[in-house]
Amino acid sequence: MSPNLEIAVRFGAFATVFAAMALWEGLRPRRRLVVGRHPRWLSNLGILAIDILAVRLLVPASAVAVAMLAGSRGWGLFNLLDLPAWVATIAGVVALDLIIYAQHYVFHHVPPLWRLHRMHHADVDIDVTTGVRFHPIEILLSLLIKMAAVVALGVPPLAVLIFEVLLNATSLFNHSNVALPSWLEPIARWIVVTPQMHQVHHSVVRAETDSNFGFNLPWWDRLFGTYKKEPAAGEAGVTIGLPVFRTTAELGIVRLLTQPFRNDRA
Repeated sequence: MSPNLEIAVRFGAFATVFAAMALWEGLRPRRRLVVGRHPRWLSNLGILAIDILAVRLLVPASAVAVAMLAGSRGWGLFNLLDLPAWVATIAGVVALDLIIYAQHYVFHHVPPLWRLHRMHHADVDIDVTTGVRFHPIEILLSLLIKMAAVVALGVPPLAVLIFEVLLNATSLFNHSNVALPSWLEPIARWIVVTPQMHQVHHSVVRAETDSNFGFNLPWWDRLFGTYKKEPAAGEAGVTIGLPVFRTTAELGIVRLLTQPFRNDRA
């Protein structure tokens, strides 16, 4: 698989889902935003640009390229077991999703990692751009973890590409300020993490912040006991964000980048 094809597929999927979610939440928003789109979008999309630049400059190969190398060398569990390609592809997507769930859980419970991840949670509104608001150091660590998992498991390149596309698409979807029809919501959240399900994870209440860790598949939270159906304050009463970093000054890109290194009681 050529790098240009990988970039085209990933960018095309990202742009399509981003545009669809932005239009949907613009026409039928689920919640009234506290700050609004304009000041937050400039910073959140600016962070995304910095993330992309950091990855391009500091990590010479993509996870798909690492998967191709592992496959050519016969590295990893799936290659040792000589699984059929379709089995390895499905297993690879599911396994990577479980690893991302575990990583997300760890980033909430290890203090230095939480300091990085909390920049994502400090957004006082939640919409499609919250799904791309991650500190560049967290993005780099996440990429290294993903690459290590790809090598250890021998995940096929196609599975890695599918997973990357799904992870980006579902992150945009489940952070979007949209609502599924009431009859569809309880069914959908058995298949994918929905916006209402993930909203609980962005509650200001720490016990709710430490729940619903899934990005793509919703099964892990139910399996490992981290699932919460809804916030205690209800859909309308939940406060989004953290108890700290709630002023408009915290919207600036410099403040976002330095947030992990500042006093969280400030």
